[in-house]
Amino acid sequence: MKLIKNEQIEKNTVKLTIGVDKETFEKAIEKAYKKNVKQIAIPGFRKGKAPRKIIERYYGEGVFYEDAVNFVCPEAYEYAVNESGIEPVDRPEIDIETIGGEEDLVLTATVTVKPEVTLGEYKGVKCEKVVYETKDEDIDAEIKAMAEKNARMINVEDRAVKMGDITTIDFEGFVDGVAFAGGKGTDHTLEIGSGQFIPGFEDQLVGAEIGKETEVNVTFPEEYHAEELKGKPAVFKVTVKEIKEKELPALDDDFAKDVSEFETFEEYKNSVKERLDKANESRTKAEFENKLVEAVCETAEVDIPQCMIDNRVEDLVKEFGYRLSSQGLSLEQYIQFTGSDPDTFKGQFKDQAEAQVKSNLVLEKIAKEEKVEVTEEDLEAELKNMADMYGMELDKVKTLIGDNEKESIKEDLKIRKAVAIIADNAKAGKAKAAATKKPAASKAKADDKEADEKAPAKKTTAKKTTTKTATTKAAPKKTAAKAKKEEE
Repeated sequence: MKLIKNEQIEKNTVKLTIGVDKETFEKAIEKAYKKNVKQIAIPGFRKGKAPRKIIERYYGEGVFYEDAVNFVCPEAYEYAVNESGIEPVDRPEIDIETIGGEEDLVLTATVTVKPEVTLGEYKGVKCEKVVYETKDEDIDAEIKAMAEKNARMINVEDRAVKMGDITTIDFEGFVDGVAFAGGKGTDHTLEIGSGQFIPGFEDQLVGAEIGKETEVNVTFPEEYHAEELKGKPAVFKVTVKEIKEKELPALDDDFAKDVSEFETFEEYKNSVKERLDKANESRTKAEFENKLVEAVCETAEVDIPQCMIDNRVEDLVKEFGYRLSSQGLSLEQYIQFTGSDPDTFKGQFKDQAEAQVKSNLVLEKIAKEEKVEVTEEDLEAELKNMADMYGMELDKVKTLIGDNEKESIKEDLKIRKAVAIIADNAKAGKAKAAATKKPAASKAKADDKEADEKAPAKKTTAKKTTTKTATTKAAPKKTAAKAKKEEE
């Protein structure tokens, strides 16, 4: 194999011309023949027994070329990338220049590469530092959240619905007297006051009695995904089937023993303060570093290829979907319930994705400029942190982490060291205490908060529906060689 040509055809796009010698390609053709011969029937031969030359004469010389190209393409492309020293950031477009006869196989690979970064000032950056401190109300909120998680659910039958109740409801929505698709739910669990449905829906259930139908009047948001429902007033017929209320445990030593390893409530409360202190210290450090990185990125220049932003958007959407799945909700359901559509939903991640891609590129450049190195000791320490985090033995973690994962961890450590260089050389403005401190919450609530921040969509009542829609996008056509490369 040889790299015939390495040319930049436009900004951040490179075209590699790669030669594969006849001997190598001949071996690939023979491999393709052996792969396919059992499915080929030739008159005069038992199925699967025809010689290669006979098959090529019968079907044409290029009958095995497609599979053969797929066999050699990955190795040829990897060789050309290493020889050229480029850093691809997307899948290549593979084309065939010459094939067959007495000539070598010649391929071209057109690929987007990592852009050049022009750094601004990244040492001596001045930035205000906000210090977060633990307050008594933060500790109380954390303990209250734990009490909520350990509350007993008591069935209520002798009164109507009140704010804070957990209800089981059946509902059906109507617009202009006609039921609409996706507006019906059965045995749906709804906490009154949770804000799960359209504003006003839950408030109107206060006072509803078990077994009696209640009419709830709401208006669909103007941004609703169904054109025929945008801004339309709707009537929901709701029947409360069950009411439950929470009975919170007493905050005493028994409570502390139930929810922690501590014997007394005082010890438990102190442990909560210590944990919040550490969290606030981490938050102070992280926000200060983020502000510094943002300031450094503002003075840096880089022309980011669109594919890098698009790929990062896809990653963020997948991560968001994983968090939703841990709460029993699919991404498709979330998009439907929030009155959005797949393209609009993805669009909400664009700015975040672009900022993350730029910061990574800038920090990689700083690490290169500063000749940052990651030692085996650094890697060992990080693997130890991972083992502690997941409660596993270090040796077990090492068996699960492959070479590619280790390289990815090393790159991440380089980025962290670059951030440390910026922070160590920064000029912090006068530190000030945070004006407010948001109450701590459970993991699920924290995830909900993050979801709201990343995808601030409108709410609808269709939390549980009888219909489900999906949107797909057709994939572009690819050469066989490219398809094989993607598969690998």
